[in-house]
Amino acid sequence: MKKQITTTEAIFPMPVLMISTFNEDGTVDVMNAAWGTMVSRDMVALNLTETHNTVANIKARKGFVVHIANAKHVAEADYFGIVSGKTEKDKFAKSGMTFTKSALVDAPVINEFPIAMECEFVEYQSGETGLGVIGKVVAVSAEEDIMKDGKVDIDLLGAISFDPYTHGYYKVSGRVGEAFKDGAKLK
Repeated sequence: MKKQITTTEAIFPMPVLMISTFNEDGTVDVMNAAWGTMVSRDMVALNLTETHNTVANIKARKGFVVHIANAKHVAEADYFGIVSGKTEKDKFAKSGMTFTKSALVDAPVINEFPIAMECEFVEYQSGETGLGVIGKVVAVSAEEDIMKDGKVDIDLLGAISFDPYTHGYYKVSGRVGEAFKDGAKLK
């Protein structure tokens, strides 16, 4: 029997996404965002409020990069979520991470995170049912050491997810089935 609980953030797992932008002065800003998803094959939605420095940067620069956080860098990922770039001007430098400027959008690609989706800003949707930042994915890159047979291997990636029930991070791994095949057994 199910029991009522108090959390409304009940979808698990939630992704741990690192959103990188350039600040007005050209320094790097990175934020941790669990409220993001793909809305089509080449479009992302990030449910971010306009109070975030990152949103102002995205609107001004018209570009951003979405990274998949991994277990190897969980401390840095959490740091980017608990420290604001508005109050800590050297936030990125203090993380010890490095970046390369994207050749396609006006945003930094964080070298240590193994997957990067470079995005062009499309629109900001506000209001009660607005999605927030909408972006078009113009390029996706992955480190070779997380790939097998030319495809990303989730176990090698070591992606992490956020648990809204206990506020923990969990490593995503261990294939348990075959999409578009296992269900056919029930036909």
